[in-house]
Amino acid sequence: MPSKSVVVGSAVGLHARPAAIIAEKAAELGSDVTINGVDASSSLMIMTLGAGHGDTVEVAGDDQGAVDTIAELVEQDLDA
Repeated sequence: MPSKSVVVGSAVGLHARPAAIIAEKAAELGSDVTINGVDASSSLMIMTLGAGHGDTVEVAGDDQGAVDTIAELVEQDLDA
């Protein structure tokens, strides 16, 4: 299973807005992707991680392209 460690780039961490953007994209990909073991297509599950700015998280899935796409979003400041 492909995976990638990334640093959370959003100033507010993986909170409401960044989590919603990531979950929407993950749902579009049609591939199972997780962030620290939780479903990346669920903004509520992403928020339960409590991942803050600068924290390292593990993005994993069954497709390398999907993992890379979600990892890139996690690294961006999506609340800007």
